[in-house]
Amino acid sequence: MSSRRTIDVVGLGVSTLDFLQIVDELPGKELVQRANQSLLQGGGPVATAMVALSKLGSRTAMIDKVGDDWRGRLILEEFIKKRVSVDWIRIVRGATSSMTSILVRRSDGSRAITFSPGTAEELQPEELPEEIITDARILHLNGRHFNAAVKAAKFARACGVKVSFDGGAHRFREEFRDLVALSDICIVAREFSRSFSGAEDDETAGRVLLETGPGTIVITAGAEGSMIIARGHKAIRQPAYNIENPIDSTGAGDAYHGAFLHGVLMGLGVAECARLAAAVAALNTRMLGGRSGLPTFEEVESFMTRMGPGGIAPQ
Repeated sequence: MSSRRTIDVVGLGVSTLDFLQIVDELPGKELVQRANQSLLQGGGPVATAMVALSKLGSRTAMIDKVGDDWRGRLILEEFIKKRVSVDWIRIVRGATSSMTSILVRRSDGSRAITFSPGTAEELQPEELPEEIITDARILHLNGRHFNAAVKAAKFARACGVKVSFDGGAHRFREEFRDLVALSDICIVAREFSRSFSGAEDDETAGRVLLETGPGTIVITAGAEGSMIIARGHKAIRQPAYNIENPIDSTGAGDAYHGAFLHGVLMGLGVAECARLAAAVAALNTRMLGGRSGLPTFEEVESFMTRMGPGGIAPQ
């Protein structure tokens, strides 16, 4: 990559404002209860990955649309505070920004999530700020702003910019096959990989994904760890790290994505990238919210030294 690039990773996705509460019961019936803890914080899969990268030391920027409401202002203020550039986020007058309500059950961390998309319309292909993509080393996206995302991925590849795709659980759509094929690094949840491939085991699903075009496939499975399949190499399994008394798994997958990309930028091999990503994801469960527990690079290095190599083993 050119040393003149000014951004390490640019994200294209939807930024939200998350309202999180730790409660004793998840709603399944009418009830009134007192929250044990509450938090208002920025969220969104790609957006949180950018914050994770920034915390680790990468230079990041976000492409998105938000409203000019109070939610949009808080989203932008947090990005700025976390050193994520907002220069390519369009502010839509009179529109509302996305908001998510997340209830976390205190006993086991299970969640109930309600999403309000806001009224800022999707970014259109003609609105795509191509100049920031050419200035980046990696483009990270998850299919939101779909038509703009496809154009961005094609443009990035033409410019020699790596493309990273995030396939979240229960988010598979047939049109995402195009984005997988355009990606270099494809990190997806187990459920996404099985919906995509029709396979019932991680390695077979990963091989199907690999055949569509990416050079690296990662399949994440929460507490069961992740499997990494790179073109021309045997599959490896990265166990999850254990955290004593985890609080909230919100954003753990997003933290994994950001940390894996930080490892790629450092020139680490895929096994080392996965180990770094697993450690960052685990550390992020220490606190309420998708960003509260994100570590610095020094903190995650110390954690990995204490915990050992994580038991990476060939399959």
